[in-house]
Amino acid sequence: MSTLDQRDNGHSLAAQRQQIETVCAQREWHHLAVFTDAASGKSMDKRPALRHALELLARSEADALVVAKLDRLSRSVSDFSRLIERARSEKWKLVVLDPAIDTTTDSGEFVANLLANVAQYEARLVSSRTKAGLEAARAKGIRLGRPWEIPEPVVRKIVRLRSLGLTLQEVCDSLTMQGIPTARPGSQWWPSTIKAVLDTREPEPSL
Repeated sequence: MSTLDQRDNGHSLAAQRQQIETVCAQREWHHLAVFTDAASGKSMDKRPALRHALELLARSEADALVVAKLDRLSRSVSDFSRLIERARSEKWKLVVLDPAIDTTTDSGEFVANLLANVAQYEARLVSSRTKAGLEAARAKGIRLGRPWEIPEPVVRKIVRLRSLGLTLQEVCDSLTMQGIPTARPGSQWWPSTIKAVLDTREPEPSL
């Protein structure tokens, strides 16, 4: 049985250890080792103590991981979901005291699976919405990807053309006819690009 707590301050750390030790004693679990990370809520990939505990579990040197609070383990639903999947595949148990998630019991296993399924559903939903948004942006001619810097002389020309009453498309056509390249080689001028430039600049007064 391995346990994990967080180093927020002396009092909270001692309280978490006491909670964990009490539960282990009540259930007659052998308290194998305590692992402490310096900060809570961070990505599990950047938690050396947690990685050590997981390595111990993967080698079957312990059969369960006990934590006092879920947010001491992870504040990322996706990270927690992956941890549940890892526990299942490596055949070890996860016990969270607050909220009560205990995969050593059927009801706890159900709750853990429910959380994992919700996380998976949310990830797919976000992916689907992002994909739809990108497709809609492309359909409107919005350039995607890394922003490219437009030289200041070209910015001033865009502002000047617009101040003369040209539409966004007419500004694009004028720049193209003058052979002025876009910030991204091989691309073309889009009204959305012109608008983005104008949104950051005040128009120059016409003479």
